[in-house]
Amino acid sequence: MTLTPLRQRRAYRALDERLEDVADRHLRDFFAQDPSRGTRLREVVEGIYFDYSKNRVDDTTLRLLLDLATESRVGERRDAMFAGEHINVSEDRAVLHVALRSPRGTSLMVDGVDVVSEVHAVLERMSHFADALRSGTWRGHTGKAIVNVVNIGIGGSDLGPVMAYEALRHYARRDLTFRFVSNVDATDLVEALDGLVADETLFIISSKTFGTLETLTNAHSARDWLVARLGDEAAVARHFVAVSTNAARVADFGIDPQNMFGFWDWVGGRYSLDSAIGLSTMIAIGPEDFSQFLAGMHAIDEHFRTAPFEHNVPVLMGVLGVWNRNFLGCATVGVMPYEQYLKRLPAYLQQLTMESNGKHVDLDGNVVDYATGPVYWGEPGTNGQHSFYQLLHQGTSVVPVDLIGFARSLNPVGEHHDLLSANIFAQAQALAFGRTDDEVRAEGTPEHLVAHRVMAGNRPTNVFLAEVLTPRVLGSLLALYEHAVFVQGTIWGVDSFDQWGVELGKEMAATIYPALSSPSDPVLTHDSSTNALITHYRALKRNEATRDDV
Repeated sequence: MTLTPLRQRRAYRALDERLEDVADRHLRDFFAQDPSRGTRLREVVEGIYFDYSKNRVDDTTLRLLLDLATESRVGERRDAMFAGEHINVSEDRAVLHVALRSPRGTSLMVDGVDVVSEVHAVLERMSHFADALRSGTWRGHTGKAIVNVVNIGIGGSDLGPVMAYEALRHYARRDLTFRFVSNVDATDLVEALDGLVADETLFIISSKTFGTLETLTNAHSARDWLVARLGDEAAVARHFVAVSTNAARVADFGIDPQNMFGFWDWVGGRYSLDSAIGLSTMIAIGPEDFSQFLAGMHAIDEHFRTAPFEHNVPVLMGVLGVWNRNFLGCATVGVMPYEQYLKRLPAYLQQLTMESNGKHVDLDGNVVDYATGPVYWGEPGTNGQHSFYQLLHQGTSVVPVDLIGFARSLNPVGEHHDLLSANIFAQAQALAFGRTDDEVRAEGTPEHLVAHRVMAGNRPTNVFLAEVLTPRVLGSLLALYEHAVFVQGTIWGVDSFDQWGVELGKEMAATIYPALSSPSDPVLTHDSSTNALITHYRALKRNEATRDDV
């Protein structure tokens, strides 16, 4: 599917011209000229109210952005994804995370295989295992029930499970302990294992190839920890399960392949939470609630697949992001959930968005001459208000912000939730409209302080508001972002489903590691800076060894 280069597309050129008319207009003017703006520029899908009225667009700009999506063949590429075509061009793979939440009884053929039936076969095995562990039927090596679950993975094999566990902790079994290990820094593993009893602990090793260096390093150390305490290699079979596609490596590790939960090469790591990678989540909240999580994702899949672009929330999210990035020059996006349970959502979205669209070449391998994926970051409200919101309001960089809130708290205490929610709406209002110098003077501010208290406003926000955080709502929210990323990647003409940039640093680390661990001084052939760092590192290690000998 060869596309006209982005800057040459008719809609893009029209938007470029439109920018001159829109860029200097303030959100105050947009609202003054259109009193119904706040009730028109919003959509509701799966109980999520999406208010995009505080973006710096008018109706003409919105129409042109949707024209850009059409001209960029977002609909055609979306349909190709749902049909199982190999839209991951650099790896020649289908992209079918949508199949992971397709209902039982539906069918989706990929390369001659009905993948939906395979998905449900794995989900059924996961459900049986989760029920067995939760009921105490699954026993450890000494006959004790499992009460601790440690998920070992990295990237999507960690960020998804830990985010989902924290997000849905309210629904989780409180008599089970869940911990997550990803960093190859031993401290991560040591602190996760602190206080756990070996014969009551289950490890889930999540690695598609069962060869990821960081994950396998942590897995082997966890194995050593278990065997040292239980004194029997056979204990591994009752205390380790795997989420992988490599049965041979899993068996070599000591895990019974019957306790391996598989997935497929058309599942990207950052899109894998709804696959067997979500096993820890299913154990925590139970198969029924996990099914609701999947149902929420599927409902958004259907919305994205069928809704007209002007009412299609992922499309609107995507094109507004392109407007902010490519036309208004906004290099970052803030994600601020006003829900403590969603404290890990910004980190999850960092990988989803930046690993997907942080690309410098198009699908044909041509270097792009326009900005692609912005930097995503964030922190739960109201914490962020007392740290970096100062820059959002008065800094020289404009940062579009997604504000996420709920009408009801899962933990109602006094007036806490209304106060929290008031801050969502106030921040969106303040970022949009700011405070003028005349308004500051009218408050009686001394003239020498007026400039310090002025807020320029005109800062874009999206507000997402739902009734209460549930597994279904979480699934819907994640799927909205997944498909918005897809829309942006399609417009930018990049492959949103590969991640070659993850590999180079790991490959270089593999060449440096021997020089750090060698007992004798190696011949160093790196650049002068790297050689000097290695030399200094080895000297510091020798100092520690000398102190240990004293």
